[in-house]
Amino acid sequence: MLPIHVEARPAAPPSMQELLGPRGLASLTVNELELSPSGSQPSASASAPKTRPARWGSNEFRFYFCVLAVVIPYMVWVPMSISHESHPNFPLYRHLLKKGWLLGRLRDNSDHQYRSFRSFVALLVAVAALYTLLSKIAALASPLRLSFLLPASTARAPNNRLLFLSFFAAVFLVALHGTNSIKILLFAGLNYALAHRCGGALDARLVVPAIWAFNIGVLFLAHWTEGLPWKLLGTSFAWLDAYTGLLPRWYINYNISMLRLVSFALDCHWAQTEQRSDRHQPSSNGMAAAQTSRARTTASASREEYRSFLLYMTYIAYPPLFIAGPIMTFNDFAAQLRQPLVIPRQSVLRYAIRWIFCLLTMEFVLHFIWVNAIKDAKAWKGLSLMQLSMVGVWNLIVVWLKLLIPWRFFRLWAMLDGVDAPENMIRCVANNYSTLGFWRSWHRSYNLWIVRYIYIPIGGAANAVPATLLVFTFVALWHDLSLKLLAWGWLVTLFIVPELLARWLVPTKKYGDEPWYRAACGVGGVFNLFLMMGANLVGFAIGLDGMKYMVDQLTGSAGGIPFLLACSATLYIGVQLMMEYREEELRRGVLRKC
Repeated sequence: MLPIHVEARPAAPPSMQELLGPRGLASLTVNELELSPSGSQPSASASAPKTRPARWGSNEFRFYFCVLAVVIPYMVWVPMSISHESHPNFPLYRHLLKKGWLLGRLRDNSDHQYRSFRSFVALLVAVAALYTLLSKIAALASPLRLSFLLPASTARAPNNRLLFLSFFAAVFLVALHGTNSIKILLFAGLNYALAHRCGGALDARLVVPAIWAFNIGVLFLAHWTEGLPWKLLGTSFAWLDAYTGLLPRWYINYNISMLRLVSFALDCHWAQTEQRSDRHQPSSNGMAAAQTSRARTTASASREEYRSFLLYMTYIAYPPLFIAGPIMTFNDFAAQLRQPLVIPRQSVLRYAIRWIFCLLTMEFVLHFIWVNAIKDAKAWKGLSLMQLSMVGVWNLIVVWLKLLIPWRFFRLWAMLDGVDAPENMIRCVANNYSTLGFWRSWHRSYNLWIVRYIYIPIGGAANAVPATLLVFTFVALWHDLSLKLLAWGWLVTLFIVPELLARWLVPTKKYGDEPWYRAACGVGGVFNLFLMMGANLVGFAIGLDGMKYMVDQLTGSAGGIPFLLACSATLYIGVQLMMEYREEELRRGVLRKC
């Protein structure tokens, strides 16, 4: 993830070394370093974790590099070898492929989510460019003094900013959802009323249950009825269903909007609770935007900002993040609108280059590795264990890429607009060996939202297993009302327990310096990887049927056990490299919990 700095003035044009880093695009990522209001960089903490000498040049790691130099190309070649028109299973999924543009190859067009994004990407780039241009013009124009529309706390900032955002957000919302925008506005208005206790008519103790019940109820109702079509109100309203914008299935994107509604309502309620208990400190609001994202999230906004319906709706429909996130809390968004950040140009440009590289990587995969089509057609009969396992693994890579590319595009759009949204993917899908770390790095903004609004309020670490079960049940049902994802959520909860137990029995602080500890962590990491791959293959790749077929092949063939041992040895090497990578991050002052 790229650093976002708060600066007093724009940075000088970056040199190539500053832009790409000492190792180009593959250079180690750095921590999110944010500057204090004076512009000075915080000093490193004296309690930083102890680091160990690098092992990259040791004979052990040279051996690991030699093994992976053979294994990784083989893992690419295997799925490519079955993604060919001459393969016996090709007729089963031929209808899921389209004409491509790379070397005369067909392109896997089977994933609905990525197909939708890919078809609109040119339009989105044009809209983002137009929006950014208009946003800069609005920022330079003379402020419009329309105080009756604006919260008093924004008086220090140009009023044009909020007015432009609200106008563009309204146009954007109507263009996307047409007449369905009325439904979003209605639900947002009801949520706003709940957050303010319906004008004081609702007991404060009932506010939080009412907020959750209302928002979850609306989400389930919208999905159950496939968008609450207007015709349900009667034939006289049915004509409205013909004008539903570019994205008629508004309830799919409403999942993200629902998170923003809950964020505003709970932030507002907690701020009101603080005010009643005399713990609210308004003086901290003015500095919140110059601090870390965590400080901006936890520092309450002003009373006027919570009361501003215009600011509230702008937060919900903020164009760069409206469609798919990343998810920002209301407090963070209000703080950045109140005191805008200056994001260095080299950070934005570096991020744009990485996004383009990811986009081209996905194009290569779709043209040469047709695993998603094979999965959708269940065309895995007759595949060897290695081929079947690569169908599963590369499906997880496709899932990672299809989510990473839109998320990074929308975050890049927000960065161009001067808004620092959380990075959703701070680790490669192949760079995870901890179940806890994986879920902290995958869809990170969603994870941060869950921690703030669900995990901590119900007990957090002191109530870890029940809290985790509730969290992943919510996560599964929030994604889709299906038995497959519910099974996935419960599997994930079950698979986290062994790591929690191991951390309790063999804590790093006590045994971290023991010579056997790194090897034991490697074995535990292999175990975790098998569990995580199993859960995610069920939830997002080959499903229960495909997983059952794979287990049958492992247990019912002579090569099953040797294959499993070879996989375990390879994964052990991978885990050792992942752990050393994190050690290298610590040596460079980067501390992450994943």
